[in-house]
Amino acid sequence: MAYYRSLLPALALGIALSPLPVSAQDGTSFDDMEPIELRLAHVVNEQDGFHLAAEKFEELVEARTDGVVDVELFPNAQLGDERTLLEGMQIGTVDMGVITNGPVANFVEEIAVFELPFLFPSREAAYRVLDGPIGQDLLEELERVNLKGLAYAERGFRNLTNSRGPVSEPADLEGMKLRVMENPVYVDTFRELGANAVPMAWTEALTAMQQGTIDGQENPVNVIHSFELNETQTHMTLSRHTYAPAIFVMGLPVWSELPASVQAVVEQAAQEAAEYERRINAEMEAEQLAELKARGMTVTEDPDLAAFREAVAPVYDKYEERFGEYLTRIREELD
Repeated sequence: MAYYRSLLPALALGIALSPLPVSAQDGTSFDDMEPIELRLAHVVNEQDGFHLAAEKFEELVEARTDGVVDVELFPNAQLGDERTLLEGMQIGTVDMGVITNGPVANFVEEIAVFELPFLFPSREAAYRVLDGPIGQDLLEELERVNLKGLAYAERGFRNLTNSRGPVSEPADLEGMKLRVMENPVYVDTFRELGANAVPMAWTEALTAMQQGTIDGQENPVNVIHSFELNETQTHMTLSRHTYAPAIFVMGLPVWSELPASVQAVVEQAAQEAAEYERRINAEMEAEQLAELKARGMTVTEDPDLAAFREAVAPVYDKYEERFGEYLTRIREELD
């Protein structure tokens, strides 16, 4: 359910935004509306792109509702890991979050089509699919499981790190104990590459890397940088094996209680915040990579991607029928 309480009167003062707030664009007034509090949670720290997206969303919503809607942020897994957050949204104990696509796929399997290895050749190609009819249809699928998909931010192109040695071809992964997201596509992908794929929540993975109970993991540069994984992971491979979206998602019980005018603001703000986060990620990646190298991380920049693609071909064979319609549509869109 939505949470109502008194707001500080100056919440939205002094914020200049473009485009104009929805209330100014369509004449909507929030003057007579009861205050609304939305709690937005995610599992990463305040330096991560997820938090930057959450802050932008907070800024936009509070300004465009004249302070009627107060967005409170809960980073660092304060309210639980991503599966726990999604389960909380389903029953109304958590309002909304920015959630990595992989865990969302445990609730709506079709959305895991985006996780197929080497599916998107570029960020721009991914955005075209996500923001178009295919991506929007998949967001609507979330309503089957009592969730409301709002917009796609991004985790970005994922890369390998490990504490054992350089990885330039699939054979280098043989027997390596590698943390992957709790998503069958990721598990199957890295098992085909020869790794011992271990699905686990991110909070558990951080401890496992520190203790040396796993050898490596895979994530975008922004995560590797913000969590200073160079302290436990000495090698990175720019495999860019998967483009991972992230989703602004709300519990359907909360969404259904919001007035239509607030729903309009929330959807628009989520899309703008998602696009903002994408831009930040793209702009910061080169700088973050340089910093990781300066901290002593060895980076393999030209792995044998043809060999990696060939090794994961059985993953497409396995999931072709399961993702049939959406995979076909994505391939047609990218042709």
